[in-house]
Amino acid sequence: MTSNATCPECDADVNIPADAMENELIACADCGAELEIISLDPVELELAPEVEEDWGE
Repeated sequence: MTSNATCPECDADVNIPADAMENELIACADCGAELEIISLDPVELELAPEVEEDWGE
């Protein structure tokens, strides 16, 4: 069973697949934002952290 959540970037409905897992990354179909599933019960999404270059540090 799929569920829905609200995109924190554009407030669009985001479909959460039935086999989704916590910490999984999904994309908002409306704005393309990369989202991290923080919780499944209840479903909670946050913007995924951007990967930054560490330049070998």
